[in-house]
Amino acid sequence: MSDIKYILGSFGDPDEMMHGIEKLQENNISIFDVYTPMPIHGIEAKLGIKRSRIDIAAFCFGITGTCAAFALIYFCAVIDWKVNIGGKPSFALPDFIPIMFELTVLFCAFGMVLTYYASTHLFPGRAPRVMDLRATDDRFVIAVDAKDNVEHTVIDGLLKDAGALEVKYNERKYISYE
Repeated sequence: MSDIKYILGSFGDPDEMMHGIEKLQENNISIFDVYTPMPIHGIEAKLGIKRSRIDIAAFCFGITGTCAAFALIYFCAVIDWKVNIGGKPSFALPDFIPIMFELTVLFCAFGMVLTYYASTHLFPGRAPRVMDLRATDDRFVIAVDAKDNVEHTVIDGLLKDAGALEVKYNERKYISYE
């Protein structure tokens, strides 16, 4: 068994890369990932990537912030330090809406940053890892898992037929900047 983990097809044009994805999928070859220097519309649907549920997490963090603000204000104004000012009620909701809004936004913002880092495994201090260093500059790279039971020459030929400028065999999982 070889040490090759990924076969990388490097394209100079996004349309050629999309054609390469179609050719690989027609031959039932699974694509590990695609690396592009810019967003490409429709690539998620073509690769079968599901819609992100990060908006649900944002809503949950926002509701948590609203509830925390309400609980803190209620505890401070009604239970712990009740102050009678001109006969007003201890808990006048309109007075506290700005505070509740601010805590909703604060919890949502911090929660979304943590959720993003957790879902993408991009925690601060981690070295960036990419398959091909030119994928962030001017190349469009398709990474195919070489451990699939498909001949490497077949994948190589399909990628070159689709217009790949270069086909490389990656022996390690990632190339690091370090």
